[in-house]
Amino acid sequence: MVRFLVLYQQPTDAEAFDKHYSEVHVPLVKQLPGLRRYTVSRNTARVRGPDPYYLVAELDWDDMDSLRRDFSSPAGQETARDVEKLAEWCPAIHSMIFELEDV
Repeated sequence: MVRFLVLYQQPTDAEAFDKHYSEVHVPLVKQLPGLRRYTVSRNTARVRGPDPYYLVAELDWDDMDSLRRDFSSPAGQETARDVEKLAEWCPAIHSMIFELEDV
């Protein structure tokens, strides 16, 4: 399993960010055929480190090849371009991709 983790800092206009995220971005992401799971959390709490994030999104694929196929597709490219729109309200977006290992 491969996870794509996206961390959004506090947006400058939370209402506009939330509206665009739910009405535009989420439907774009859900078009990715290899996506197995997509969760978001808005209730983050700091345990250690910097202030908590405004929104955390976790997206899972079966493997790295599936993720790469999806993001190189037209739907994946459109989804990636839409992140630039989200960045207008939330300039501090952090993301990473990693393989999950059961322990």
